[in-house]
Amino acid sequence: MTKRALITGITGQDGSYLAELLLDKGYEVYGLVRRASSDRFERIEHLQDKITLLEGDLLDPSSLVAALEESQAEEVFNLAAQSFVPTSFQQPVLTAEFTAVGVARLLEAVRQVNPKARFYQASSSEMFGKVVESPQTELTRFHPRSPYGVAKVYGHWLTVNYRESYDMHASSGILFNHESPRRGLQFVTRKITHAVARIHHGQQKKLGLGNLDARRDWGFAGDYVEAMWLMLQQDQPDDYVISTGETHSVREFCEIAFGHVGLDYKDHVEVDPRFFRPAEVDLLLGDADKARTQLNWEPKVDFKGLVTMMTAADVELVGLEKARAEAGLAR
Repeated sequence: MTKRALITGITGQDGSYLAELLLDKGYEVYGLVRRASSDRFERIEHLQDKITLLEGDLLDPSSLVAALEESQAEEVFNLAAQSFVPTSFQQPVLTAEFTAVGVARLLEAVRQVNPKARFYQASSSEMFGKVVESPQTELTRFHPRSPYGVAKVYGHWLTVNYRESYDMHASSGILFNHESPRRGLQFVTRKITHAVARIHHGQQKKLGLGNLDARRDWGFAGDYVEAMWLMLQQDQPDDYVISTGETHSVREFCEIAFGHVGLDYKDHVEVDPRFFRPAEVDLLLGDADKARTQLNWEPKVDFKGLVTMMTAADVELVGLEKARAEAGLAR
């Protein structure tokens, strides 16, 4: 019998990779999309004839109930959020509405429509913030350093609360930074690789960045969505850290990305104080031993492979855009 899944945030990086994975496994896939003045479906454009998109919003409980009733989803993946940390400092209340209270609205809708549905909450390593131990595990105390991190802590603990209060199969994946060629341009990793491509093609000369010494545990989004799916296949719900167990600096990311096109990052990167956070998170490093042993999950793409993949994709993308622009001018 075909399984049905509902993905909030399906138009995002993780949502698009998860939709591909579920389709490969024979699922009927539904995606929740917000009504917008312009459709932004480029990440799922190649999937639109294979999935069903339903209008809904984490701010509107009735739309969540309607989506759950129409999809009859047995698995619900909550990936939607205001997920850009700098924006959370500028718009803390909006971030709380989507990233924190939105989880409450969706959990309550699932409880109302189908409490037997399995629920996945996208938790975040940003919950650890000012880390009290390294590496971080499922038992490490949270000390978030941004409104986004604080909102994610609320969503995380509410998921635990619904699991314990209502016997729901609700799990949280505490995902460390995960990137891909589909990452938004505002995120530092994609900002770097896209700038490298533009510099390579002669379209810009400099790149402004914040703290080059900030360290993160970076993995490939395509690997991480498999862990999400595995969590909902377990007999018992639980929380899992998903990470590579390696930490690298923004500086190292720059070295590999610029090196891929034969450039030295020192010739192009400028430190710009505007890009420093009000409260910096200096080091995040995850211990995914529980996921390895209980889910039999391992990351497949290493750090260098990830940076190279993203840089190569942007070099190709910018090259195509440049060729189209030149062809238009030549007409």
